[in-house]
Amino acid sequence: MVYVDDMNAPATVGRLHSIWCHMYADTDAELHAMARRIGLRRSWFQYSQHLPHYDVTAQKRVQALKAGAIPTKWPSGVKSMILKRRGAENG
Repeated sequence: MVYVDDMNAPATVGRLHSIWCHMYADTDAELHAMARRIGLRRSWFQYSQHLPHYDVTAQKRVQALKAGAIPTKWPSGVKSMILKRRGAENG
């Protein structure tokens, strides 16, 4: 499953000023597949010790939702559930 939160943080990245959220998933494969589907570059992937994710603009969030991502609240218990699943897969 792929998820997008509603963090809605205003920020400027390079010359792009937008509202930003996070996109994360149960597995890296699901996450990268969705990223490709909505036109994100693989180089934008952030392998965080907290949760691997892509930062997405509000527009990309809408695209992800239309492509089947599940909306979540920020912060969310979904993140802890995903981390537990990922730990079980690696352990």
